[in-house]
This record gives sequence, C-alpha cells and structure tokens, in this order.
Amino acid sequence: MSIEFEYTKDERGVGVLRINRPAARNAIGWNLLQALRDQVALCSEDAALRVLVLTGTGNRAFCAGADLKERKTYSEEKTRTFVSRIGKLTAEIGRLPMPTICALNGHAFGGGCELALACDLRVMATGYQIGLTETALAIIPGAGGTQRLPRLVGLAKAKELIFTAARLSADEAFDIGLVNAVGADVMLETERLIASILRCGPLALRSAKTAIEAGFDAGLEEGLRIEQTAYQVIIPTEDRLEALAAFADKRTPEFKGR
Repeated sequence: MSIEFEYTKDERGVGVLRINRPAARNAIGWNLLQALRDQVALCSEDAALRVLVLTGTGNRAFCAGADLKERKTYSEEKTRTFVSRIGKLTAEIGRLPMPTICALNGHAFGGGCELALACDLRVMATGYQIGLTETALAIIPGAGGTQRLPRLVGLAKAKELIFTAARLSADEAFDIGLVNAVGADVMLETERLIASILRCGPLALRSAKTAIEAGFDAGLEEGLRIEQTAYQVIIPTEDRLEALAAFADKRTPEFKGR
C-alpha cells in the first residue's frame, strides 16, 4: 500500500480512505493518483463495504488538488494524461455502488473540491473553505467540476462560483447545498451520518443509489422504470424479510447484506 494514503475498514463495514500527504496539503501527484485509483477499484468489488469515507490527514487541507509543484515538471503531453486520469478517478468514485461520504477536514480547492463533489455526501469542518478555483490559474475544472457542481447548486450559481474562482466558507457551502453538514469535529459529524446510514439495509442502499444516479438525467417515465427495476432486485433478499420480521417483533433488524 502506498504510504501516501491509508485505507482501513472496521467491523461494521465502514471504510476510510485517507490521503496522507499533510506536508503537501494532501495534494495529488502522479504516483498517488494511480494508487488511489487502484484502491477505489478494490473498494468497488467489496460487497461487504457498506459506507466509504474519503478524507485527509492533518488539519490544513482535505486536498489541495493536483500537486502543482510536481506538475511544473510535466511535459504538455504528461499534463494532458494527468488531467484525464484524475477525471477518471472522480468518475470511478462516483460509480462506487455503496454510499460515499467526503469528510472535509480542511480546505478543498480545485481538484480537492472535485474529489468531494464525486462523493454522495459531504461533511465539512468549520473554519475552512471550499471552491473550484481553477480559473484563477488560467485553467478550468477538469475532473468533473463543471458538470457536478451545477447539478448540486444550480446552473447560474455554479457559473458564478467557477467564473469568480470563489472560496466559500463551510457555512456558505452548507447554505447552497454544496455540503450536507458542518461541524467543529468533522469526523464526529461524519460518524453521526454513518450511524444513520448503517440502520438501513445495505442492499437497499446500493439499489437506491443505482436508481437515483441512473434516473437523475432521465425523463420521469424512464426514471420510474429504473426505480422499479432497482426495487425488483430487493424483493427476494433476506434483509427485506428480516426487516418485516423485526417490525412485527418490535425489534431492531439485523441486516446481513443478502
């Protein structure tokens, strides 16, 4: 495993993928990028992974985006390849079948913000800022930011934020729906969210995510068809029967993910 990131999974099935370059504000270089893609691929295949948390080490930055000091040494061709690969990383995070949470333990600018946008939910620590700041560097968001931000905050607001390279406080980001929760202790807030998610059936969560993602850009009729297909997957599961039995017995269900 690369020392530039850490991955752990606890007995509940909660995985934590932590970028571990605090001296570089957890910026992503060439080698770390590939290591993260490899780990995300492993997570994608882990049927026992119920929730994945993406966070960083330290208290300065969740992720400063691309390592610009390293990228200064890249040729134009290598820069194009890097931008393509970081875009693929955010797409791969977005396609993960389980719920994903970005725990923003520090500032998140540029590619760091785009990593957060690729997750299903975002929790941010107070006292920090977030934003797609690429236009101030004479480039544009290249890892999904121009597409994901409008879907979260609306077209006009996203244009404003990108055109001005705005840096939003945690509270400002919460007010426009960019983050789901804000708190002084980001991992405590994240754990509260995890606890609520873990009360739900793991297969149902995956099917619900599939229905939401697949139906979001579809028309209503197509979206309803996608929803019904996702529902059919859940009907024969043991977890569904366990939920009914637990409801009848007035007890907490014990889901097995099958």
